[in-house]
Formats: sequence, C-alpha cells, structure tokens
Amino acid sequence: MRSKGTKTITENRKARHEYTVLETYEAGIELVGTEVKSIRLGAVNLKDSWCSVDHGELYIRGMHVSPYEKGNIFNRDPMRVRKLLMHKKEISKLYGTLKQDGLSLIPLSLYFRDSKVKVQLALCRGKKLYDKRADAAKRDAKREIDRNIKAKNQ
Repeated sequence: MRSKGTKTITENRKARHEYTVLETYEAGIELVGTEVKSIRLGAVNLKDSWCSVDHGELYIRGMHVSPYEKGNIFNRDPMRVRKLLMHKKEISKLYGTLKQDGLSLIPLSLYFRDSKVKVQLALCRGKKLYDKRADAAKRDAKREIDRNIKAKNQ
C-alpha cells in the first residue's frame, strides 16, 4: 500500500497481537508545528490508541506525542484528541461497518509520505486467548524451522 517515498516513524506492535486485521486504510493527521518536530524525532507512541467517528469526523485518541524540547509555549497537550483526514464517503462507510459488525478501528503505524505525516488504520476484530496462543505457536515453529535450515546450509 505504501509507496517508495515513505519512512516509518513508529508502529503499534501490540495491535497485531491483540487484533485480527481485516482491512487497512491510510489517513492524514491534523498536527501543529511542534508536534511534527517531535514526531520527526520519533517521540510518539501508538500503543493504546484507537480511532472513533464523532459527528461525521474521524479522530485518533490515546496517541502520545511528547512535547517538543524547544517548543515552550507552543507545545500542546501530549494526549490531545487529533483529527484524521479522510474522504467523507470513506468515513461514513467505516462508521457503518464499525456500528454493525462490532469491529474496532486501530492505528497500526505512523509514517512520512513525502513530507506529510500519515497514519495506517486497520479495521480489526479482537482476538480470543486461544487465537493468540495459536499465533505464538506458529511463530515459534517457523522460527525453529528457519533456524534448522540455516544450520543445515552452513
């Protein structure tokens, strides 16, 4: 989905562990100057963030952007609600899906496309405990197989 001119800032690793990703979307994000400078330094955390639709607009909540060191009075609240930028039709489609199916909209990663900060959103369904265990078992088995193949080739 992302093109050649992108640079990943941060990823929400917890999201892929806790949720099954069904569909992904890209959205812009409304930021102020000191927040962009702080994000360029990598001082952002998506760990417990989620998205919601309020009055036909999409917002990201729980995203922590550390205050910019040299920002003084221009710094904003690190946990403030930030508006996401998507087409109205996409937002209304997402809203309908979220309401009907009991799904969640979770940010997976934050990255630069050219000079703009973008958010990769995912339409997700929560995993059950046994799903998490099965994924961990598959990952461990694959790691063991790769280790054996590497040892055999040396």
